[in-house]
Amino acid sequence: MTERQAPDSQAFLATCPKGLELLLAEELAALGAEPGKTTPAGVHFRADLEAAYRVCLWSRLANRVILCLLREEGIETPDRLRAVVAGVDWREHLAPGSTLAVDFHGRARDIRHTRFGAQTVKDGVVDRLQAEGRARPSVDTRRPDLRLYAQLHRGRLILGVDFAGDSLHRRGYRRDVGHAPLKENLAAALLVRAGWPELARQGAPLVDPLCGAGTLLIEAAMMAADMAPNLHRERFGFHGWAGHDERRWRELRREAEARASIGRKRCRSRLFGFDQSPPALSAAKANAMRAGIPALIDFRGEALGGLTRPEALAAEDKGLVITNPPYGERLGELPELVELYATLGERVRAAFPGWRLALFTANPDLGHRTGLRAHKQYSLKNGPLDARLLLMEVPAEAGGEATGAARPAPRSEGAQMFANRLEKNRRRLKKWLKRSGETCYRLYDADMPEYALAIDVYGAHVHVQEYAPPKSVDPAQAQKRLFDALAVIPEVLDVDPARVVVKRRERQSGRAQYQKQAASGERFEVREGRARLWVNLRDYLDTGLFLDHRPVRRLLAGMAPGKRFLNLFCYTGTATVQAALGTERDGGAVDSVSVDLSNTYLDWARDNFALNRLDPSRHRVVRDDCFHWLETAGGRFDLIFLDPPTFSNSKKMAETLDVQRDHGRLVRLAMARLAPGGTLVFSNNQRRFTLDADLAEAYAVEDISAKTFDPDFQRRPDLHHCFLIRHREDA
Repeated sequence: MTERQAPDSQAFLATCPKGLELLLAEELAALGAEPGKTTPAGVHFRADLEAAYRVCLWSRLANRVILCLLREEGIETPDRLRAVVAGVDWREHLAPGSTLAVDFHGRARDIRHTRFGAQTVKDGVVDRLQAEGRARPSVDTRRPDLRLYAQLHRGRLILGVDFAGDSLHRRGYRRDVGHAPLKENLAAALLVRAGWPELARQGAPLVDPLCGAGTLLIEAAMMAADMAPNLHRERFGFHGWAGHDERRWRELRREAEARASIGRKRCRSRLFGFDQSPPALSAAKANAMRAGIPALIDFRGEALGGLTRPEALAAEDKGLVITNPPYGERLGELPELVELYATLGERVRAAFPGWRLALFTANPDLGHRTGLRAHKQYSLKNGPLDARLLLMEVPAEAGGEATGAARPAPRSEGAQMFANRLEKNRRRLKKWLKRSGETCYRLYDADMPEYALAIDVYGAHVHVQEYAPPKSVDPAQAQKRLFDALAVIPEVLDVDPARVVVKRRERQSGRAQYQKQAASGERFEVREGRARLWVNLRDYLDTGLFLDHRPVRRLLAGMAPGKRFLNLFCYTGTATVQAALGTERDGGAVDSVSVDLSNTYLDWARDNFALNRLDPSRHRVVRDDCFHWLETAGGRFDLIFLDPPTFSNSKKMAETLDVQRDHGRLVRLAMARLAPGGTLVFSNNQRRFTLDADLAEAYAVEDISAKTFDPDFQRRPDLHHCFLIRHREDA
């Protein structure tokens, strides 16, 4: 059955972001429309032409306003869709010579592509016009006179005229929106949920301490000044509609202009925006100028840590602090964000006691780092992200002077225990670190099961690896503990949160530990003994330096003077660097060959060699499968280091590698390249590794695993295994 609306009883559909439907229905009623059924991301309503125009001009929440021409069930085929569209009297909607565009949403059994659906709707319009002897309309997808909206879902078609023409969230004041901007209608919704309209009527102030391009402030200023959000839009979709009443529209626009003029003069609310980014502030000021409210907002350059209450607001005992801080979509961003949210809570408690804080975030657990409790939460969508608006009342007693330092939120009992353990470990390692001179070491390795982290110090940087929690652990609780740890680490270790990198360490297969995690290119130099080495904490799961193998590299340096050295599965060549440098008294290896399949890590090895001024003619790198190289290469070596991965199924290899299964073959191939009197140092990180018994019969084997752990790794004696293997003298 087809439902068509008579000209004097017009049905509309207003679309909006998901989660705003009830707010939009309330807004429609306030604008003189009659809201009806809500749907996901939309509200059906009835309105006369004047109310429809008013909705387009004044709605702060809608995306589009659709004049519904028909609703039809049972649309599954292109022929049926085309025929239904042809049943509309298009003379009422499309003026002669007008251009046309169709936005098609959805699909059906035989209509599987939106472009095909749009073409079919257009064909239906053309059929009707040509049947009436009218010219075929031209299609203009960019700036059409009339834009049609067609939505097909489960055989149900809604067809209408797009009165907005372009999404109403595009107010026209933003040009350079920056990265992942907050859409204007979502910003307006946050302000409504935070109670700003009522506060603005009372003349209360508003502050955004992380204002970015200023969207929240500009939307708030337009509300406070009674400005229609789309007042500056030059053209709406209804301007090309045949039924458009220009006189009525101009009256509504003049009324809106008069209200804005009066509202700007009468506005009593003071609005302040802070940001430490000069480009962001410049964009915010330009946006406010285009929006027509530059005098209502005071933008200031200030980092969050220096946030204080502006002197002009000294007497204000209530107001709204609202902000949309970064969310930390990537794990590596969290250390700085934990600090940022904690700082936000500290500064708001100090500078704005008795005010309200509205915090919009896709990571509510970060919101809890403010130390303030949310008395209300609203679930919303920010693009594809599930997000929440947290509403918090700031205690009336300031956490510190309004212009001074605030007290940080108290640590939880678990966080304090974790901090105590870090301090204890630092004291335990202090003498060894001073004696050895090491600057890269493991400080903590899941000492407390609740805080399942490995924490490594690299000079002034910290590398945190979170062990993936078992399914029996509540993910929310694991997240809270991670945030506790990330709040504690910079404080206890006196390190900048920007220099704390966090990753999740899960059970790896193949060469997954070598797969790229990011592309920052942020590497820095560290020292280990006589060696200078490049590390990169961000881009790969591992950093380029296996800290637990430090004693093995030290052993190689002591054994290498005057020797020919071979490094198999060389990774970033750190063992070769130590062997080539050797000892200060005796020097190092006379030459070396380092073999690996990865171009990335061989380039890294070359950079390490260059950093230590090793002669590339004497210290060569070779890209090859170690099995193949051992089977085909000539020459003998006095010292060989064999450190294969636990498992690899690299596409570059002819077959998979399992160190437990394949180490016997590898060792024999390596021993074939070992000169008489030489030593093979064989190590691996297979926790339950056992050496093949027949190797001990064929060669002189010494298990030195227990001697290859410095004090920072002695809690994990199964972390690696290490053997010295030599030819038997009687062989």
